[in-house]
Amino acid sequence: MSIVVLISGRGSNMQAILEAGLPVAAVISNRPDAGGLALAAQRGVATRVIAHRDYESREAFEAALAAEIDRHAPRLVALAGFMRVLSAEFVARYAGRLVNIHPSLLPAFQGLDTHERAFAGGVKLHGCTVHFVTTELDRGPIIIQAALMVRPQDSADTLAARVLALEHLVYPRAIRWFLDGSLVVENGVVRVKGSYAQLVYSDRD
Repeated sequence: MSIVVLISGRGSNMQAILEAGLPVAAVISNRPDAGGLALAAQRGVATRVIAHRDYESREAFEAALAAEIDRHAPRLVALAGFMRVLSAEFVARYAGRLVNIHPSLLPAFQGLDTHERAFAGGVKLHGCTVHFVTTELDRGPIIIQAALMVRPQDSADTLAARVLALEHLVYPRAIRWFLDGSLVVENGVVRVKGSYAQLVYSDRD
């Protein structure tokens, strides 16, 4: 029932997962200076750095990363600010048990700089999405989304902060659904057994 979390930075979503009491077996980073490593260690979670710059190729890096993940035999691998594009081979290895959180309402604003693009585009709703990872970047089956209204006084920075609070709410929820066996994927669409809501809307700050 364990989870391995992959990070590259401060690990705020990783922290939210830990604070939710979910069974994290290890936290792995591709950057030795990732702030989330210290947070995980303080909570007694095993940490490891697999630095991509130490490897001559992406294939070699991913082989080392997969070996470390598999050492913990996790049921789920959760990307939490892991800033590496994964190969089709790596994604296939963990198909159906690799999830990510993206700071937009997918399929809108795939890729980077989502808050700046949303603000510049004048959208009225913005948010985040937890989804299964597939070989198509930011196009995997959607598990849950959280949305908020963009306000006239918002900026890209305030949007980022408001959306991050929603990320911390819905990512642990999606992971718990997975571990509970509540998720059903049919024809690329995720459903949750029971009456669970797959959309969270917030009109608060």
